[in-house]
Amino acid sequence: MNNIQNDAFTSSLLPPNRADAPSASSSVFDIPIQNHPPSQKYKDSAAVASPLGNVSLIEACYVLPVSDDGGSSSEIIRVIGSSPLDAIRRLLAYRFPASVSEHEARDEWRSVVEGRSPLWKGIPSDRKEAIRGFLVHFEGEVLKRAHKNFSFRNGSVGNYLLAAAQGFFRSLPSAIFFFSSITNSQANILPVVVTNHTVTIAAELADSSTLVGQCEISHPVKPVVSVSPASPTDIDAFDGTRLLGTHNANFEKSSEGSKEGYSSLPARIARLFYINPYGHEIYPSPNPDFLNQLAERDVLVYSCGSLWTSIIPCLALRGVASAIARSSSLKAKVLLLNSKNDRETEGLTSLDYIRAIVNTLRSTDVSPSGIQTRTLADQYPSSAFITHLVYLKGTMVAVDVKEIHAIGVRCIEIDNGAGLGQNDDPKFDAASVQEALTRILSQEDGEA
Repeated sequence: MNNIQNDAFTSSLLPPNRADAPSASSSVFDIPIQNHPPSQKYKDSAAVASPLGNVSLIEACYVLPVSDDGGSSSEIIRVIGSSPLDAIRRLLAYRFPASVSEHEARDEWRSVVEGRSPLWKGIPSDRKEAIRGFLVHFEGEVLKRAHKNFSFRNGSVGNYLLAAAQGFFRSLPSAIFFFSSITNSQANILPVVVTNHTVTIAAELADSSTLVGQCEISHPVKPVVSVSPASPTDIDAFDGTRLLGTHNANFEKSSEGSKEGYSSLPARIARLFYINPYGHEIYPSPNPDFLNQLAERDVLVYSCGSLWTSIIPCLALRGVASAIARSSSLKAKVLLLNSKNDRETEGLTSLDYIRAIVNTLRSTDVSPSGIQTRTLADQYPSSAFITHLVYLKGTMVAVDVKEIHAIGVRCIEIDNGAGLGQNDDPKFDAASVQEALTRILSQEDGEA
């Protein structure tokens, strides 16, 4: 979000060769690719850092939410029902223009899937045919659902590949493995939930109203002309998936009511929860590998970015609270504070960020029926989940150090003059995060 230099909305890390390029939401950039030393930017994710000598994150584990329904993700979910997550990088990072007609977008897609597009230049034929085979598979799935009129405008080729791989393997982890193999990625990436079904989040506001879907919570869009007639129901009669809209939801972001490019929520977010396609609250279990990593790693990093739609979805799952609080290996549990609030966090202080994470963790140890199990999760202090708050000098989010120390959380201020972005807003980069983690682990080792 506003805390990452030259960035929009993504998850985890970018490689150094993309340090000065803006990324689009719901794209291949959601997946960290590490062919080189750690990247320039830190993004939305719950990242479990590896044992740190010089605080290298090459062997870090990145835990990503799977509830994205914005951009081309929304169109894939609407039509197919899948949930998506260096010439090859150029191809997979490519996004079809949003300003062109649907006919023009389809023509460009056709040139890609038929192998005629200039985007294929420089890609070895074996990898080209492997990628193209999955894109052909993706087109086949779209054609099977022609009545839904899939829109390719603003669509991400990388998302289409990942969605096709997930549908083919019927496994998101397998799709990520394939994606990592074809891009020579060495990153350890975990989807926070392992499922082949659509994952939808909802937010209950302080005024008791509810917003459904990451896009509606984080960046709602203005109404646009539908590409197909309105459905008489929100549930598809053929496959039971929720119809999230009849257009790519990332075409045009609303900027009404705010100079910051977002419209304010009618009330603050009180809690976030998961729902099924029929709108009923559900209580998912996390990816078991996520819990295993929490038991083995040295540092847990709650990254800067979208608090309620990127970080909290990784935490609002059964058993995560106890896994974090009881981990004997975690030396530090670090929250990177946003340097600026957004639509999701407007008016929040740093203490509010901590409370949102802690309250979510304390309230999610429930049985499948939704009954509170009364485990020790609700008895843990805040410091059982967050030990350190890292914030940038000049942050626009209020930080009351004395008040935060009172709940057992230490504050680390970082002066990152080199990370200043537009309007001189401080930004996190690799160097500033590395400095913070080094200081934190030095303190922990000194007290051991």
